[in-house]
Amino acid sequence: MKHILLVFFGGGLGSVLRYLIGKWLNSSSDGIPYGTFMANILGSLLIGVILGLASKNNSLTQSQTLLLATGFCGGFTTFSTFAYENHVFLKSGDFTSFALYTIGSFVIGFLAVFLGIFLVK
Repeated sequence: MKHILLVFFGGGLGSVLRYLIGKWLNSSSDGIPYGTFMANILGSLLIGVILGLASKNNSLTQSQTLLLATGFCGGFTTFSTFAYENHVFLKSGDFTSFALYTIGSFVIGFLAVFLGIFLVK
């Protein structure tokens, strides 16, 4: 039960922070979802740092890892919103934004995870 509560609490905090970043950075005028992109990239960097610390001499406990990686990062990042935003790009015929957003999110997201792991080693 403790593990479920840790994931629940971390996920709630991450979701609220993602919502606030989206309200601040997402713009309806140009349609580029900078808030979602920023949350996903920051979450990728953070999960790299967290899991890097967890694997480095067991610097984090299982409870800390569940709270931060599974809970917070799981709530902070979002694949469903990313997928929906790409659907909107495709539906509107904005193939350039679709390609840039998709490729940029995957490439920079992977690099952010690797950077996070590298920073703690």
